[in-house]
Amino acid sequence: MERVFAEYLIETPYNVEQAAAVLAGEQSSGTFVSVPGETEELKKRFAARVENIQLLDLSDTPSIPGGSIPGKKYQKARVKVSWSIENFGYNLPVLISTLQGNLYEITQFTGLKLMDFELPDSFKNHFKGPKFGIKGSKLSCGVGDRPMIGTIIKPSIGMSIDETATLVKSLIDAGIDFIKDDELMGSAANSPFDERVKAIMKVIRDNEQKTGKKVMYAFNISDEIDEMQRKYDLIKKEQGSCAMISVNSVGLSGTKKICDQGDLVIHGHRNGWGMLNRHPLLGIEFPAYQKIQRLGGVDQLHVNGIQNKFWESDDSVVTSIQSCLKPFLGGYEVLPVVSSGQWGGQAVETYRRTQTTDLLYMAGGGILAHPMGPKAGVNALQQAWTGAVEGLSVEEIAQQYPEFAASVKKFSK
Repeated sequence: MERVFAEYLIETPYNVEQAAAVLAGEQSSGTFVSVPGETEELKKRFAARVENIQLLDLSDTPSIPGGSIPGKKYQKARVKVSWSIENFGYNLPVLISTLQGNLYEITQFTGLKLMDFELPDSFKNHFKGPKFGIKGSKLSCGVGDRPMIGTIIKPSIGMSIDETATLVKSLIDAGIDFIKDDELMGSAANSPFDERVKAIMKVIRDNEQKTGKKVMYAFNISDEIDEMQRKYDLIKKEQGSCAMISVNSVGLSGTKKICDQGDLVIHGHRNGWGMLNRHPLLGIEFPAYQKIQRLGGVDQLHVNGIQNKFWESDDSVVTSIQSCLKPFLGGYEVLPVVSSGQWGGQAVETYRRTQTTDLLYMAGGGILAHPMGPKAGVNALQQAWTGAVEGLSVEEIAQQYPEFAASVKKFSK
């Protein structure tokens, strides 16, 4: 019978083998005490198995509260556990409950993080996965062998519909590929969703008629499921190409319900990610997280950015980008979305470390606050990526392009 495998980083003051066995039992057939119905036959078929344990370093203090024992050391380890697919079939919420459910609350652990998991190929027969992914997203915008260049409407909230439509026109005239609502923008008092969609799409359609280029705009449809469906349908009616979902707020089933329709590119925003990942020994690592979102069907997924404005290290961001580009279930593509305090200056290091242009590279202030205006901001990002792929340094790119040089003067720290 096929099995699902998961790898955890754990910390415990107890015997590691015993703690791992508790994890396997709690997340399958067992409980805190033996019960009559848990027969050997039942356990053989449904109990999780501890497949491997790799001991790591010891610590004098626990990483998170719970399970502390005076005078004990805290052992870190990598633990691999497996389950028969019979336990959950192809029920995605139950699979996730198994991989990262009550195990975080088990007394034996003073640290636990889901690092990655492996699924049998049969899953691709039950999940559509991303409809557009990398190739479809870039094709929709007419982008070839370079990153998609995108931006976010700023201020995030408070602009009127007319102000927003005017800004969208200026960005389109500047040569942008992609624009999105901020995750804080849903249907504000002075910017109702329906009217905003209609006004923005008129600008996009007018430009497409004149130039043949259809800029992708990700409208934030995050809401209750029925209302998300209505908003999705409105975007289709207005000939839009993309909807944005705050995947952690909407939930996996809500995300999948929308993604499965396959008519619009789905831009997955991971706001709230820090509460899932920021602690080094609690939550879930991005390689596992992005697989869950790929199963849900999102086409684009945020990965933060090099030298970003948040807490995440460059190494972590690079790992996130690489995990999105790694094949999954025979080709479930997801486009990495690089954002968070980005401007053209980070393009050189981003390309050096990832060697890919299969990105949506987004800058808010890096475009809108450019001293020569938004058009120069877009040009500067395109110049940065041209130079990065050619192997030029930031200084060498600045010598060739005045728009990029102005970015360096404005944004470099």
